Amino acid sequence: MSAPIADSASRVRRVLAPNSSPLTLEGTNSYLIFAGARAIAIDPGPPIAAHVDALVAVAAARAATIAAIAVTHGHPDHAPAAAMLHARTNAPVYGHANATFPTDCVVGEGDRIDIADASGEIASLHVIDAPGHARDHLVFSYAREGALFTGDVVIGFGTIVIAPPYGDMRAYQRTLARLRDEFGDARTIYGGHGAPIVDPRAKLDEYIAHRERRETEILAALAEGERTIPELVAAIYANVARVLWPAAARQVLAYLIALTAEKRVTSRTLDRALTATEIAMLDPDLSAIVDPNSLAVARAELGYDREVAAIEAYRRC
Repeated sequence: MSAPIADSASRVRRVLAPNSSPLTLEGTNSYLIFAGARAIAIDPGPPIAAHVDALVAVAAARAATIAAIAVTHGHPDHAPAAAMLHARTNAPVYGHANATFPTDCVVGEGDRIDIADASGEIASLHVIDAPGHARDHLVFSYAREGALFTGDVVIGFGTIVIAPPYGDMRAYQRTLARLRDEFGDARTIYGGHGAPIVDPRAKLDEYIAHRERRETEILAALAEGERTIPELVAAIYANVARVLWPAAARQVLAYLIALTAEKRVTSRTLDRALTATEIAMLDPDLSAIVDPNSLAVARAELGYDREVAAIEAYRRC
């Protein structure tokens, strides 16, 4: 069953989807923002009928109907239930111009999503273009409560994967810097996973510093000589559980793509077959990492869309 999480002092209600996994943590957070007898749903989540039922029921418990559906990005744990919720409520679905899911209304930087009930009470979301984790990622600002709904840009526990080809490390770092600089005075971040964040500026500083630290570690390792991605992962993520090393490899690749484009790193293709250890990290059997119900999420989050036929070695320029 989906789990509604109440905050009586807020117009925001978090409803946790029952899709826990290593990549979704305890599950995907869906949110309802109330304006009298109407509500905006943010990230209806995976295509689980019981979760859609829970969203409708939570709204009904406050004598409200869902009047708008806003989706931060198209990953399989955030977007698919939008169509199901639309079918139940006839509420329009709002999403990015590059959305990979059906939308009724395209929104982008500077747009607003507004609802109002008969009494005149209004809920308004300001739309922020937030690329990096995904090309179609949006963040929504709810100024009335100083809240940011960040999807997978910032989450309540740990950090997120930026995985090529759809993730872009430099775009993601620019998004983090922008959120800190322009919205650092927000009171709460409601991320796509984990608990609400009550010190947004500190969390954004933490995320920015973490990305800078990882890049420094990669450059330091390459300063010692040529390295493959598996070698970099083994050195930098030695204290991370090995089951997560394939995700770490995708993360390292994102940094290396940026550093190569900036001519700070160069690479060459090695004239040999991949070892079994390298294949397990670079082209893993995802079914050994996540359960069958989570495979689509894993493929989307980690960006696996092709077989790895060769291995590159990287060095500092």
